[in-house]
Amino acid sequence: MRAVIQRVSHAQVDIDGITVGAIGKGLLVLLGVGRHDTEEQVEQLWSKISRLRIFEDAQGKTNLALAAVEGEVLVVSQFTLYADCKRGNRPSFTDAGSPEAANHLYERFVARARQDVSRVETGRFGAYMDVSLSNDGPFTLALDTDLF
Repeated sequence: MRAVIQRVSHAQVDIDGITVGAIGKGLLVLLGVGRHDTEEQVEQLWSKISRLRIFEDAQGKTNLALAAVEGEVLVVSQFTLYADCKRGNRPSFTDAGSPEAANHLYERFVARARQDVSRVETGRFGAYMDVSLSNDGPFTLALDTDLF
């Protein structure tokens, strides 16, 4: 699994002009599912994300995790994180999970996040979405469970 995590002061997802998910202070997680991913990667990735100490403490040091700041989470499916641009100019997505398998693991990831976080919002899997955010910092990280 791959994720781009952005520390945000606000983020939202709109579909056809209607907001379907919005959060305040917390994390926007753009989540990509690969064709070989399993529920084990769901746990590995969420465990890493939830413990990232990327929020500032009273001294201004990035020393606090999501729970310590009572942060919220917005999870958006992002199969394009598996784009392969090695040949030509048109990305290949053969390493992305099938829609059925990817949606299952996406839903499992959201359910896992909801075990730890009081407010977890989502986009809609497979939909064309408008994602807007205020990146706090800016602070953006890319994670890949193949590298853990």
